[in-house]
Amino acid sequence: MNIRRNFLLLTFLLLSAIMLHAQKHPGRPEIEKDTIPEQDSIEYELIVIDPGYETFLATQKPASFFTQVYYETWNYRYVIEWNMRHDNPIAYGDMYETKIDYDPKTDYGLDLNYRLYYYFRFFEEKNGISLVAGHH
Repeated sequence: MNIRRNFLLLTFLLLSAIMLHAQKHPGRPEIEKDTIPEQDSIEYELIVIDPGYETFLATQKPASFFTQVYYETWNYRYVIEWNMRHDNPIAYGDMYETKIDYDPKTDYGLDLNYRLYYYFRFFEEKNGISLVAGHH
């Protein structure tokens, strides 16, 4: 599947995650949210539909290798760069079709931040580009 479509899916999922009552759209992915009454919490799930991504993710360090703050910090930097490139298609092309709404104040959890972080890394490796200067 095309990397742009995968990121479109990823972006839609993040946008859906911040809405408490997202409408159901046939054929579109969605984030499942479970509110647990005793804990009054919301769980987020990031789904990327690209067999290459899951294979790539399986070769990476486990989520617990870095802290959630580490992933959040990098994800925020990646999102800022991604959105800047999205807003400048003449300079960066059409690889960045969809703007990402990532709120650094929202606790998406370790797993979602881990998966998003490695999606950016996967995107970089697959396309031979670096989104954030100075990152390995």
